[in-house]
Amino acid sequence: MFHPATADLSLPSVMHALSDPVRLAIVAQLAAAGSDPCGDVDVDLHKSTISHHYRVLREAGVTVTTVEGRTRIVRLRREDLDTRFPGLLDAVLRAVQN
Repeated sequence: MFHPATADLSLPSVMHALSDPVRLAIVAQLAAAGSDPCGDVDVDLHKSTISHHYRVLREAGVTVTTVEGRTRIVRLRREDLDTRFPGLLDAVLRAVQN
C-alpha cells in the first residue's frame, strides 16, 4: 500500500481528501476512536465506495493503514499532519463538530 512520506504531504492533496463529507466522517470517527478496522465506518454506502474513500485518505497522507492478521487497521497520521500543516487537522475536526 502506498503511503506518502511526511515530507511529501501536499496541502492540495490533503484538502482534496478532506473535501468530501464521507471522508470527513471517516476522519472524525478515527479521531474519536484512535483507529478502526477498515470498513467499520458508520455510513450507508457500498463497500467498494467506502474502500475508495479510504484509499483517497491514505494516498493523500491523512491516514495510515496497517495489516494485523486478516484485518486492515486505519489510523490518522496526526503527528505527520501536524508537522507539515500545524493546526489544520484540529481546525477541520472543530468544523466537523459544529
